[in-house]
Amino acid sequence: MAATDDLRLGVNIDHVATVRNARGGGVPDPVRAAKLAEAAGADGITAHLREDRRHIADADIDALMTALSVPLNLEMAATDEMQAIALRHRPHAVCIVPEKREERTTEGGLEVAQDENRLAHFIAPLREAGSRVSIFIAADRRQIEAAARIGAQVVELHTGAYCDAHALGRFEDRDAELARITDMAALAHSLGLEVHAGHGLAYDTVAPVAALPEIRELNIGHFLIGEAIFVGLEEAIGEMRRRMDAARAG
Repeated sequence: MAATDDLRLGVNIDHVATVRNARGGGVPDPVRAAKLAEAAGADGITAHLREDRRHIADADIDALMTALSVPLNLEMAATDEMQAIALRHRPHAVCIVPEKREERTTEGGLEVAQDENRLAHFIAPLREAGSRVSIFIAADRRQIEAAARIGAQVVELHTGAYCDAHALGRFEDRDAELARITDMAALAHSLGLEVHAGHGLAYDTVAPVAALPEIRELNIGHFLIGEAIFVGLEEAIGEMRRRMDAARAG
């Protein structure tokens, strides 16, 4: 299975919904943001339907499934409720993520190695329904090998520790995290898994990850929505796309 030069950008629109929900009502509309992102060159849209519905709501998923012409990546916890929602909608992709009510954002990767049997049974109906199943995990050998064993088609490597170390000026830690991501992307690819990456990526951290040939997709949300406040969503996505492409071209 050869690596590829193709690199997709998935834009996460969760935090448009966060702003909407801070006041209530219907604005800003995450579906409108998704359509703008699509027009700006996003290859897909990611939305995380959390158990507590703190940002994306069920009605948003309904509307996104109708409105989008690019793939929808539905992030969700491995619960019966979320499985039923995914099976009803049958999005292009389902990404299984860990979820804790008290966390501000997803804090780490899913523990797959200690929950293989349950997760294998959980994802089987999703695959049968036609959704590509992705597992959001740390760049860790045990988790990657477990993801392959349970039948996941994709792994998304958590880049949060790498981005946090960069932001705090801990450059040795940053480089160690990047080396780990590099090695584990190669391992996942060798096991026949499609490799994605995301969490915390920004203009100043995206290039080294985008340059990894095994990675096929980056999912970026919070930074792009924040940057859009100042320059607009089209410009924010366009600049991210330019940096990704330049890194990929070498």
